[in-house]
Amino acid sequence: MFIQIIQGKCSNEERMHQLSDEWRETLGPTADGWLGGTYGVTDDGEFLGVVRFESKEAAARNSARPEQDAWWQKMQECFEGDVTFHDCDDVMLMLDGGSDQAGFVQVMQGRASDPEKFHRFNEQPMDALHEQRPDIIGGTIAMQPDGWFTETIFFRSEAEAREGERKQMPEDMRKMWEEEMSLMQDLSYKDLHHPWFASRS
Repeated sequence: MFIQIIQGKCSNEERMHQLSDEWRETLGPTADGWLGGTYGVTDDGEFLGVVRFESKEAAARNSARPEQDAWWQKMQECFEGDVTFHDCDDVMLMLDGGSDQAGFVQVMQGRASDPEKFHRFNEQPMDALHEQRPDIIGGTIAMQPDGWFTETIFFRSEAEAREGERKQMPEDMRKMWEEEMSLMQDLSYKDLHHPWFASRS
């Protein structure tokens, strides 16, 4: 899997949502290798799009389409200032991966101090997490070669997510969590209270 993260200051959320729906309906069905996307705007007005493709090559073919460029020109008008793209062909799935049924999505971005160790850690079985935190549906982790990563976590609802955060972890899980956190630098959290989704039908 390949993931492209698109982010920038949003000037018109309603128009962005409309254009995302338009892309899903008109361009998505003919986009080779497109799997789906998760989108939303944070409280401070930052747009985040986490778009999934089968491969880097499929994403490149989509970007090269004239109709894609025409659509992007309209989408770009909804941003203030520069738009940042993170292209990641190192993708890990957590539990069941993403879900269009999520009511709340949290995006964590940062840098892994030891990418190889970070990778090994996130390939461990997550059965204990699933049992302790049933509010978490799953997630994706997209990492660049320099260790910069975007972790997208899908929750059933924000209320359940906040309740889950207050739970006391078992000792073994707490140690695992602390170990993972020790591998993360320059960490930031971005909450998507009203996410929207697109997937190939």
